[in-house]
Amino acid sequence: MNVVVGAGISGITVARLLAEKGEKVLVVEQKGHIGGNCYDSYDENGICVHRYGTHIFHTDLEKVWRFVSRFTDWYPYMHKVLGLVDGQLVPIPFNLNSIHKVFPESLASRLEEKLISSFGFNRKVPILELRNAGDPDLDFLADYIYRKVFLIYTMKQWGLKPEEVDPGVTARVPVYVSRDDRYFQNRWQGIPAEGYTPMLKKMLDHENIELRLGCSWKDIEDQHISDRIFYTGSVDQLMERKLGDLPYRSISLDFKTYKKEYFQPAAVVNYPENYDFTRIGEYKYFLDDRSANTVVSYEYSSDYVYGKNEPYYPVKSDANLAKYEEYVKLAKEKFSNIYFLGRLGNYRYYDMDKAVESAISLVEELS
Repeated sequence: MNVVVGAGISGITVARLLAEKGEKVLVVEQKGHIGGNCYDSYDENGICVHRYGTHIFHTDLEKVWRFVSRFTDWYPYMHKVLGLVDGQLVPIPFNLNSIHKVFPESLASRLEEKLISSFGFNRKVPILELRNAGDPDLDFLADYIYRKVFLIYTMKQWGLKPEEVDPGVTARVPVYVSRDDRYFQNRWQGIPAEGYTPMLKKMLDHENIELRLGCSWKDIEDQHISDRIFYTGSVDQLMERKLGDLPYRSISLDFKTYKKEYFQPAAVVNYPENYDFTRIGEYKYFLDDRSANTVVSYEYSSDYVYGKNEPYYPVKSDANLAKYEEYVKLAKEKFSNIYFLGRLGNYRYYDMDKAVESAISLVEELS
């Protein structure tokens, strides 16, 4: 019997692939629902709400797209994000349209001309390249984007002071020399037509898969029913935090219903400089749900505290990665048949498509 710990998209993908190979799989999930952070459901307004924040499926990986498309039709949604910059709602990432929104037309036209002349059209140019162009106007643009779009947003998201923001990361912040307002440029983008939860439910619908909700690994560990363990949870919690906590960032969502058709002009609006929240998501946009009301979520970032909130994003550093590897070593000494996957299990951030790709690759390696 294979045991998959965690019924998020990584664990469910592994479970389905193993089941299709004729192997028995038990999926245990300590929450009362499947889907992990992809979990969604319709509320009393008839709106499909992403209960753990906005999720958009996007990929250039054909193998991944073909696999998930076996279990859902797609609503062809193209994601756009706006940011409040100097009182203007502008496209994020910062692009030519953003430039014309926030700068006087004479300056905006000059910046556009220099960007296209120096770097070409339809290219994402990191701030470091702008600063190395040897042009004072492009230096000014790089500094403006860094201060207005990136710096305070990053401080809020990661709980950092300005001097703690990694210069290697800031150097990669791009300006998009394009009129393309989409947040992603991937070939395939969309929202499952009935929602993520029905898609994942169909993935679990196989005679070789047993699902137990409200059940954790600790509940079955002593039953010795697992030939192989596929673990998608936090490795430090698996090993009872013997080496101390692995650092994560968490988020809290404040959901509000407004008696109006729409609250904001896009599904996601970032607030780089204003307020304590980082962004507001509005859920009607994803499946074009019709309702007299609208539902939004205000998103706040905070440190993860064991027992008080949920780990979302691993805080990557050499020291944290070294601690993670030590935890993996301890776990494999205790469980010779354990495999780690997913955002928490691998201690790395995954977009949904990369989580699916990683799960597919793991099963292929074990075949």
